Amino acid sequence: MKDNKKRAIALYSGGLDSILAIKKILEQGIEVIGVYFTTPFLKNEPDYQGEKHLNIPLLYVDLGRDFQEILLNPKFGFGKNINPCIDCRILMFKKAGALMIQEGASFIISGEVLGQRPMSQSKKNLFLISEESGFGKYILRPLSALLLPETEPERCHIVKRGELLDIQGRSRKRQIDLARQWGIENYPSPAGGCKLTEPGYAHRIKDLLIKGKYDFNDLELLKVGRHFNIYKFVKLVVGRNEKENKIILSLASPEDYLLNSPTHKGPVALVRCYNNLAEKNEEIDNILDLASKITTRYCDKEESADLIDINISKNNKFIKKLKQVPSLSEQSIKNYLI
Repeated sequence: MKDNKKRAIALYSGGLDSILAIKKILEQGIEVIGVYFTTPFLKNEPDYQGEKHLNIPLLYVDLGRDFQEILLNPKFGFGKNINPCIDCRILMFKKAGALMIQEGASFIISGEVLGQRPMSQSKKNLFLISEESGFGKYILRPLSALLLPETEPERCHIVKRGELLDIQGRSRKRQIDLARQWGIENYPSPAGGCKLTEPGYAHRIKDLLIKGKYDFNDLELLKVGRHFNIYKFVKLVVGRNEKENKIILSLASPEDYLLNSPTHKGPVALVRCYNNLAEKNEEIDNILDLASKITTRYCDKEESADLIDINISKNNKFIKKLKQVPSLSEQSIKNYLI
């Protein structure tokens, strides 16, 4: 590691806690480099409300394939939904540790608050995360430091321990008071921002993992439309509005089937097969027949016009038109809804 005792790497989320933790270290005359980690389940850009208050360089690091691996098999399990929070934090600190060496810094900052989040911020799990990362003695949590063991930057007098804080628990009163003292306003709400914590999205992820398919395109498709399991290892995604229709079209692969009505305003629907079960013509016909009936259900039509035409295309080529397709009943549709 380069000899640069006045530089730190900070895990930056854009939230109030990370802003305050960095501000505390900046006040001690220490240079800080922020790092924002990205996954398909987080925003591509942070709510960078702290920019004018921090004025630090910010690096963007995609956790990529490493995160996919922990989602498939998290060593420390999932939270309430399908969020591998402990494994995710360990991965972030490992990456931050590598950056610490690369940038010639001497420690890592995190905005974690003892006891704020029941899974990843209990004292036991904070210690576990630090130990598993391999950089435990270099990880400083300024907002709760006085409630935690002394770290290497404190022992080496790079950081003045007496100027750190002893915040704990779920109340944010002290953070809000501190933000007010520093003139920090319009910061994001404390919601985690990770879609894996959302019950509906987590349910779709679980279904996707069962199908044995997991890539960026599939993950983006999970974020839009209504999703249906219409056949074993076959999914139908139906757009809910014009914006979602455009996204579905942009995500369609050459192997996907696209459905829409040539005569009625309504959704673009996408049929995606996840293995070879749909290779036979008879199976394809059954799949597209059912998909068309569900698509018809969401087209704008008068009550008397129960039968409408559905166009089917694949790889930008028209395949066929299904004429006078009836709508599947609402009760029947529920049997397929993910």
